[in-house]
Amino acid sequence: MPEWLQAGAWGLLAGSALLIGAAVGFFARVPRKVVASIMAFGAGVLLSAVSFELIAEAHEQGGLLPTVIGATGGALAYTGANVLLARRGARHRKRSGGEQPSEQEQPGSGSAIAVGALLDGVPESVVIGASLLTGGPVSLVTVVAVFLSNVPEGLSSAAGMRRAGRSRRYVFALWTAITLISGIAALLGHTLLGGAPPEVLATITALAAGAILAMITDTMVPEAFEDAHLLVGLITVLGFLTAFALSHA
Repeated sequence: MPEWLQAGAWGLLAGSALLIGAAVGFFARVPRKVVASIMAFGAGVLLSAVSFELIAEAHEQGGLLPTVIGATGGALAYTGANVLLARRGARHRKRSGGEQPSEQEQPGSGSAIAVGALLDGVPESVVIGASLLTGGPVSLVTVVAVFLSNVPEGLSSAAGMRRAGRSRRYVFALWTAITLISGIAALLGHTLLGGAPPEVLATITALAAGAILAMITDTMVPEAFEDAHLLVGLITVLGFLTAFALSHA
């Protein structure tokens, strides 16, 4: 199978977890403490992947300066876009309770939530596609980490959408589209960055890492703390160690 097609397939696989999580969150009445605990585990998994896969890989490829520039730029870009989306009703797109506004409460919030979901998922997929450019196989740790973190993201967000009165068609059209775009983003990450010098690859990898880290802090951690605050630290560490163990297996 050509590498570009492999990249798209791996991105699609990781993104499919969003749809799986959304189905569980929409149709099952999962207790909020369980949702928060799963989100804490997913946050720990992603934190480990960012630390030991993305940032470490960027530093190895291009050194400290491209890594710092990329990570800072990714965090700034994500935060700026997130601020704009928050003003349009997407602030609580990952929350499973009644925090998400309905379309009647804030017109246009549905579109903002859709764009926010896209903003959260694209950096992860680009990294999956770019990981094939090093000449080896795709980073399975990154794919597994993104998959494991996408399940609670989709679950929590879909549960919140259901509470806000959004239709089944809206919820599943959104997450199906994000799943497909995840595959396309991974494919583009591989295609557009092919032949780029190591410093550029390092900067792009670090940029995605910075955006992911900002996303974890801004959208995943608040949901985790909401109902599992006494255990969230332990659960997050378990997720972190799970991904760490996979990267050193």
